[in-house]
Amino acid sequence: MENQELADPSQNNRQFIISEELTTEGKWVKLEKTTYMDPTGKTRTWETVKRTTRKGQSADGVTIIPVLQRTLHYECIVLVKQFRPPIGGYCLEFPAGLIDDNESPEAAALRELEEETGYKGDIAECSPAVSMDPGLSNCTTHVVTVTINGDEAANVRPKPKPGDGGMLLSSQWLSMSMA
Repeated sequence: MENQELADPSQNNRQFIISEELTTEGKWVKLEKTTYMDPTGKTRTWETVKRTTRKGQSADGVTIIPVLQRTLHYECIVLVKQFRPPIGGYCLEFPAGLIDDNESPEAAALRELEEETGYKGDIAECSPAVSMDPGLSNCTTHVVTVTINGDEAANVRPKPKPGDGGMLLSSQWLSMSMA
């Protein structure tokens, strides 16, 4: 078990994990049957998705809030549009990705931003690790705000630099005056 504090079962109203049983495992995630004690003392089970990619980093990945700043324009948030097989359609979302081995969240954010949008930016802020969907998975992320100087030559006509993930992305702008 990871990051779990096993409680003394004799404590009343205390919830705790009894066991975790691997159901199936893929390249990126695994499915487990988690047995736990609820606050009434009843044993229950929960289907849990866990990342297989976390290797000592503070979180699985980064979610980037890219703020594009250009002279004489409103600030914009840069989003990416990409096909997501689990929902069978396209999503408009913040750039995001996994943190590589021996990579800081800030370095991962700058790398992912450039890969997905072509933009180069500067770190403004990085959150502590936060849970993304704790009712389903143990996936965590750092939310990283990045400022982009849209007047710099490298950011005037940026081109995404996709890796081997096979995802084709397009960038969209959302004016902060509309947000």
